[in-house]
Amino acid sequence: MGCHQAGPQEKGRDGKIKILLMGNPNVGKSVVFSKLTGVHVDSSNYAGTTVDYTVGDIRFGNKEGIMIDVPGTYSLEATSEAERVAVSLLEEGADVIICVLDATHLERNLDLAYRLKEYPIPVVYSLNLMDVAERQGIRIDVDKLSEELGSPVIPTVAIKNRGLRELMQTAIKLSKEKKEPEPKLEDEERWIRIREIVAKVQSEVEQEELTFIQKLEDWTIQPWPGIPIAFLVLVVSLGIVVGVGKALRAVILLPLVRQVIVPFLSKIVSSIVPAGILRNVLVGEYGILVIGIEWPFALILPYVLLFYIVFSFLEDSGYLPRIGVLADGVLRKIGIQGGNIIPMMLGYGCAVPAILGTRAANTQKERLMVASLVSFAIPCASQSGAFFALLGDRSIFALIFVYLMSIIAMLAVGTMLNRIIPGASQPILLEVPNLLLPDKDAFKKKLKLRMKHFMIDAEAPMLIGIVIAAIIAETGILNEFSKLIYPLVEGWLGLPKEASLSLLLGIIRRELAVLPLLEMNLSTLQLTVGAIVALFYLPCLSVFGVLANEFSVKSALFIGLITIVSAFVFGGLVNQIGSIILGVVG
Repeated sequence: MGCHQAGPQEKGRDGKIKILLMGNPNVGKSVVFSKLTGVHVDSSNYAGTTVDYTVGDIRFGNKEGIMIDVPGTYSLEATSEAERVAVSLLEEGADVIICVLDATHLERNLDLAYRLKEYPIPVVYSLNLMDVAERQGIRIDVDKLSEELGSPVIPTVAIKNRGLRELMQTAIKLSKEKKEPEPKLEDEERWIRIREIVAKVQSEVEQEELTFIQKLEDWTIQPWPGIPIAFLVLVVSLGIVVGVGKALRAVILLPLVRQVIVPFLSKIVSSIVPAGILRNVLVGEYGILVIGIEWPFALILPYVLLFYIVFSFLEDSGYLPRIGVLADGVLRKIGIQGGNIIPMMLGYGCAVPAILGTRAANTQKERLMVASLVSFAIPCASQSGAFFALLGDRSIFALIFVYLMSIIAMLAVGTMLNRIIPGASQPILLEVPNLLLPDKDAFKKKLKLRMKHFMIDAEAPMLIGIVIAAIIAETGILNEFSKLIYPLVEGWLGLPKEASLSLLLGIIRRELAVLPLLEMNLSTLQLTVGAIVALFYLPCLSVFGVLANEFSVKSALFIGLITIVSAFVFGGLVNQIGSIILGVVG
């Protein structure tokens, strides 16, 4: 079984059943896909994560086919990127549609369910999250619902594999049948029909007392106690990432690298390669086999791993959209609605998927603003790992200060962009899913996938940057570059001339603007200034490419200009003010 991004030419292969998997966001559609295909997609318990469709091979008995995970959408009006992709896939045709419905929000889900009846494709409905519905006292007459929709309805609990075998059996059976499209209904007529169906099939059992989970779901979207809970969650998350990551680094990884691996490799190289430039490039101060192992794997990797563990848990539990609801008031002041918190939070993992995730934004203005903020002031997992390595041992207060600067700058730049970029934001439209305990298997698969992407997208360019650093150190280019920017680096920023290497490497990847500082004997103020500069520095080359592709080269250059100017302005101000304060205190 395999999973891959597919083009239209890959669909409808001879002799194979073609299944479209459709549904609203947050109905468990991606979990259904993962379970039925046996392959993993990057599924989350919140809206707006899947813009592109994904294809997986299926085998059920002696039947083979392909299943296409269509982007989650509420309608088929083709007014958003997700809707346009969904409509395009429907128009290309399929043998059968599996439409996943959320049993806890049946009325809202039936709008899409009814629209699918307008296409000449048989539909089987997966009534998912039945366990959550029962817990909430919701009862649904499945047979009656099937009768009203004119298609089979299979109750499922996808995360526990309940009902999925019957779902596939029904889908394969329907794939052999022909279906005539039903007349399109006007919006008012369709909603009247939907409410009639819900009234017939759904009933609620009065609960004597709300469960703790239900109370927690309500608490987490209210200012009180939602904001204190969010603060506690973020503090605990930071503590896990910094504390456990620091322990992994100090107790296991650094000793292993510095005392075992590097001495072993250095001994081998020294015995084979004669003294000179080549040996220095391999095992010298910036040797590929020295910092090329220590930086990515001993300093960055433990923090990135812990970050993705924590982030994936919050993501799959359904908690992240609740932060969006709480943040709506603040974000709206800078011209974007709270739902955009999701791609912004994704930016703490990697800016590339975060920028792609802005496709789910309501307006082009919001897309450009969120992409700018992600590029400008949100450190990715690799960059955060570098900050933790740089400041975690020296000063936790300095580390917190860097992230506070990130938030302050984000609000300031957002306010400025809101006035520059024409247009207005729309009211918040954010799906708030049920709080769920993440599926263990899906969680492990997601973590594995993200670490794989990290190794490819971050570690590989980092190694390239280290090679460049080694060459620069041996050729004397660094000295010449240092002379050119001497007033800026040593005068304004208060950093040694060797820090010029950070500025050169930061063009490749932002975390490389931090890591060379680890090799220097710097004060806490200098380390903080270096972190501030790295925080706002140029977007990575990969991020620049995505910005240019999603918006324009002009927009990408504009964002790059803002970031580099801000990096030196904020970094210099921190140095100058910090020096004055230290002078007075001293």
